[in-house]
Amino acid sequence: MSERLVLKEIQLVEIQTDDVWVIDMMYAKKENMMQLPVYQQVGLGNRCFVHPDLANCLENLKPLLRERHLKLKICDAYRPIDAFYLMKKIIPMRGFFALSPECSQHCHASAVDVTLLDDKGRELEFPCHVDAYEEKFAKQIALGQWDEFRLHLLKAKYDWYESGFEKEIAHRTLLRDLMEAVGLKALEHEWWHFNLPNKDKYPLVYSSFDDDKMAHFFISE
Repeated sequence: MSERLVLKEIQLVEIQTDDVWVIDMMYAKKENMMQLPVYQQVGLGNRCFVHPDLANCLENLKPLLRERHLKLKICDAYRPIDAFYLMKKIIPMRGFFALSPECSQHCHASAVDVTLLDDKGRELEFPCHVDAYEEKFAKQIALGQWDEFRLHLLKAKYDWYESGFEKEIAHRTLLRDLMEAVGLKALEHEWWHFNLPNKDKYPLVYSSFDDDKMAHFFISE
């Protein structure tokens, strides 16, 4: 954190696995496009923090999920600024990550990346995985090979359609309907991403993580 910043504490809400939520932060393990557990390296680990306004939206989602015998897997939420820069360094591909922490709503604790599970914990099928992750593409990107992945990434868009994917597209629509029903906003080129509206209302969140697993969050005054 810059010494020029005057910071004050903010209380984020930690979301934990229960009968509806499954916390499985993709950047806390190696199975992501960077092939690196970035969140472990910066001290966050497999912990899910969100702004209180976002926590309220997610709480309102619970009865809607229970009615349909569904669970919500949260794959990403608050993203520490140190993690953002490390991820951006590993994958500099324009359009894959936001241009800066200020532009990333994950760094403001106002966004989540999610997918749906059935009541047995099995992931529903979507046009692609969250972050369009596949191991083969991660290995290609590590070698600087982008072309095949760029084509695959088109499946993340809401306007993507291909015959034979009707079930996956129906799940995509269901997820959007559920998330928008509680006041969240979809990102048109990432079916898994939802954030609070009025993004300028939510400041950039700085963080530190102690060895005793304490998390501290700050915003600039």
